[in-house]
Order: sequence, then C-alpha cells, then structure tokens
Amino acid sequence: MGRGQAARKTGAVTTTFVALLRRVNVGGANRVTTAALQAAFADAGGDAVETLPHSGNVVFDAPANAGEAIAARAHKLLARGPDFDAPIALRDGDDWLRLVAGNPFLAAGADSDILHAACLSAAPSAARIARLEPDRSPADAFVVVGADVYLSLPNGVARSKLSDAWLEARLGIVSTMRNWRTVTKLAAMIEARRR
Repeated sequence: MGRGQAARKTGAVTTTFVALLRRVNVGGANRVTTAALQAAFADAGGDAVETLPHSGNVVFDAPANAGEAIAARAHKLLARGPDFDAPIALRDGDDWLRLVAGNPFLAAGADSDILHAACLSAAPSAARIARLEPDRSPADAFVVVGADVYLSLPNGVARSKLSDAWLEARLGIVSTMRNWRTVTKLAAMIEARRR
C-alpha cells in the first residue's frame, strides 16, 4: 500500500496533482532521471509520487493547500546549478480531468494524434490573449480556455509556429506543452487513484 493509499485509509484528505516540468529530459543542463524526479517530489513532501518514464510529468498526492509549496521545493531540489531552467505548471486532478473532457477539437471530431495541450502557469488576461495571432501557423489552430491552450497541429509539432516559446512571449507566463497521448495517460493515472 502506497503512502497516498494509507492517508486515504486514515481519513486524511489528499488531492492528486499533476506537475509538468518545462524543458526537462530533452538534453543539456536539464536532464533529470526518472528516479531523481520521483525522489525530489517525495523529499519535498509529495505522497505516492509517480512519473511517466523519461518525461517531466509527475503525479503526486498532497493536502489540497500544499501542492504549490511541494512543487516549489521539488524544483529547488532538482536545481543543481544556476543553469537549471525547468519551470513547473501545476494542476490538481479535477482540473486535469476537466482539461481532458473539455477539448473543443475532440468535440468537433479531430483525430487525437494531432492534438496537444499547453498548460500555462496562470490564466492570461484578455489583453494578452488578444496578442496571439490566429493565422500565425497555417492549418494549425488553438483555443485558450482559462490557464490551458488546446492545440490542433495537423502538420506536426516540429513544423508548427505555435510553440511554447511563442506562447510565453505573447502571454508573459510559463507554457509547457504535451501531446494528447501524454495528457490522457496522466488522466488515467489520476483516475486509477480514485478507484
């Protein structure tokens, strides 16, 4: 029995969180092993920490008011030097499941293989959203909903001009993008904890 399960059996109220680290495990100074990522979140106070292998995606349990502090502590534990640059976007499990259920491109019948979601560190203002050019990347499309950006990228993410860097520059906040397969795998991890 994991610590998260033990907390539930003793009556402690926990929330499941998803932490998405930007620019992790893609090479260079931000390479972090799965074991180090799990250890950082556990040492920071996360319970029942799980990761998707070879990714910057973490699922953990914690008291509802502790998620942000745990993510911040884990970031400090992972930062091995001044070159470490991996901001974290955090969502609770309910928000993540709403993200999955609310995809407007899926509702319109799009193929999930071309879909992505960018999770922002905060909801952008209407003025910032207005700075996004809808025709920036022909054939690609996006919809901003709260602190999430749904993306349809039929020519692939590598060819799209709708990148994390562009979103961050226009919106002034951290953006970290995941393909829809990863988004749904994380949702399955959340749902498994609720059974």
